[in-house]
Amino acid sequence: MARGRESAAQAAGGSDRPSSRELGQLRQVWGFVRPYRRQVAAAGVALTVAAATVLGMGMGLRRLVDEGFASGNADLLDQAVLVLIGVIFLLAASSYARFYLVSWLGERVVADIRRAVYARVIALSPAYFEVTRTGEILSRLTTDTSILQLVIGTSASFALRNILLLIGGLALLVVTSAKLTGLVVLVVPLVLIPILVLGRKVRGLSRASQDRVADVGAYAEESLGAIRTVQAFGHEGLDRERFGARVEAAFATAVRRIAARAILTSIVIVMVFGAVSVILWIGGHDVLLGRISAGELSAFVFYAVVVASAAGAISEVIGDLQRAAGATERLMELLATESDIAAPADPQDLPEPARGEVRFDQVGFQYPARPEVSALDDLSFTAAPGEKIAIVGPSGSGKTTIFQILLRFYDPQSGGILLDGVDLREADPGAVRARIALVPQEPVIFSADAWENIRYGRPEASDQEVRAAARAAAALEFLEELPEGLGTFLGEKGVRLSGGQRQRLAIARAILRDPPVLLLDEATSALDAESERAVQHALDSLMAGRTTLVIAHRLATVLKADRIVVIDRGRIVETGTHAELTAKGGLYARLAALQFDQGVAGIERAAAGA
Repeated sequence: MARGRESAAQAAGGSDRPSSRELGQLRQVWGFVRPYRRQVAAAGVALTVAAATVLGMGMGLRRLVDEGFASGNADLLDQAVLVLIGVIFLLAASSYARFYLVSWLGERVVADIRRAVYARVIALSPAYFEVTRTGEILSRLTTDTSILQLVIGTSASFALRNILLLIGGLALLVVTSAKLTGLVVLVVPLVLIPILVLGRKVRGLSRASQDRVADVGAYAEESLGAIRTVQAFGHEGLDRERFGARVEAAFATAVRRIAARAILTSIVIVMVFGAVSVILWIGGHDVLLGRISAGELSAFVFYAVVVASAAGAISEVIGDLQRAAGATERLMELLATESDIAAPADPQDLPEPARGEVRFDQVGFQYPARPEVSALDDLSFTAAPGEKIAIVGPSGSGKTTIFQILLRFYDPQSGGILLDGVDLREADPGAVRARIALVPQEPVIFSADAWENIRYGRPEASDQEVRAAARAAAALEFLEELPEGLGTFLGEKGVRLSGGQRQRLAIARAILRDPPVLLLDEATSALDAESERAVQHALDSLMAGRTTLVIAHRLATVLKADRIVVIDRGRIVETGTHAELTAKGGLYARLAALQFDQGVAGIERAAAGA
């Protein structure tokens, strides 16, 4: 658990993490490239042919000058031109193959990385998201992977091609003129020094720039996700100002990174091409003195330009590689994050058929974000198969926490929770959750149609079963009245539906799941009186024969419960029926008088009617 929290804290505080100092971070991407070794090999062949073709042009240029122009031989000139045309076609074909294969590889590898990162993140426990911004994760899934795609699909092959040109060009420089090559070699340290010195600064600014972009995304995601609250409180102006400040911070960091890269590139260009100018001057004098031929000087200048261009290109690509190293580090942090909740190596099977017995045995729990506060303290109770238990207590008493750890979003620090006699920590979390259906007070509706939303807990359900669940939840009528019926897009978070309609859709989802254990966070609280009666009837049928835990806010729910468990500060303070607890005059009696919708007089009328 500590490891998960530590990684989460690092992700949340991106700007405080040390920047990547080594391009060796990119080696971690090899695991995703390895399955495509054939494509890598083919791209390498194409890249080598393209580089060799460029270098071969220098030798052709030498022959053209010495044997064609100098001797006045028109046949040799014709042959040289024909060879040059052939070389151009070979260069075009190899460049096409290199570009296609490398670009395909970049897209494929990044797609695999995105899938792997998303699969890891979606399996992390809610504890991770307590201390990690969603916008930070989205930035890594989009911005960081796009940077990697650029490097794998473009910059890496560009760098390798220029490295081959640099090495091959230097070798051919030696063959052409060892003396002039010695002068070129003297320039190399002068080029490497600014690359090494300024490169470190570029790496740090690249990581900082990515973090600032993540800040922009996180703020936008949070404010747009709560757009109604933003506008209801007239907060648009302040949000624009704060978002603008984050955008400007990202811009300022990016400008510093761009300036550092621009300085690096310009210094390299001045050093390299200045050296070429000096070498050309010295070589020109050697031609005049007869030490080398004009063709050799032409070839040497050609190779010197190739070497200089390759060195300049490499210095520029290093900036992209450094950004990619930072992006790789951030992505690998996510892939290395372990969930606090995981299935044991040999999970214990839950008994069949399911009975739905739930037992809390001296459970103690503190949320990772608030380790000093006990959310549950020595909590013990048993829900027998088919029993309906209402959980009542003041706000913050631990009612929702009971649901959270029963769904195994968290593990308790002490005690245990058993489902059908099996400790949840010994079972596969997926198998545990498959036996539970949750209807929250604030229903979650996904940006899809009603078919997909109702099928969410049982994707294989038929259309008839979905319709039956919607009918049972009193949702079918209003869904069929939508423009495209159940196939109508419901908007982001179900914005096209009313609160009560969203609640009925969530209830239909639970009805379709048909679980042995139901968790209801007062599923009728958002409904009007007429809809509540219809849905309550559906819930009564659904709860029959199933173990049901209900966080109760309405008296009707309490009265239908077999037993009431009263929670205060994470501890059970009272247990009994409505009549028993009311007679005691304790916490429940006070809550019944103050909290429940109908008040004391309504309690007596409802009890008599029940």
